[in-house]
Amino acid sequence: MAAHTLIKQERLCSMKLTDQLFGRAGNHSIVVFPLRVVWMEMEWKDNDVPVQMLVSVSKRHFKHAVKRNRVKRQMREAYRLSKQPLIEKLEKTPERAVAMGFVWLADELYSSAEVSDRMKRLIQRMIEKL
Repeated sequence: MAAHTLIKQERLCSMKLTDQLFGRAGNHSIVVFPLRVVWMEMEWKDNDVPVQMLVSVSKRHFKHAVKRNRVKRQMREAYRLSKQPLIEKLEKTPERAVAMGFVWLADELYSSAEVSDRMKRLIQRMIEKL
């Protein structure tokens, strides 16, 4: 898998997995404002990628879809550029995979550089906890 891509298989699309991710009490969560990540470990099947992710920006924070879409684009791009250490960590234990959801917590927009910096910190803290 190429280092700086975000392919379809890396996106969490399953409603069943999404419900498990946000519904179970035993899932892990970390906040590096304005981002929050919720993740759960699962079994890694050979045909899957080790990490699946989704992004969420609430309508409560941004009423206009243009702003919500901008923030989602920033989050996906920041994840795409900083995901490699996480994938390398999970490839060392081939039986484990992670499903995670990034949630935006702030009411204002941030620059892409700030979002990228926070995403790197968030992923680094997540790697420490795995």
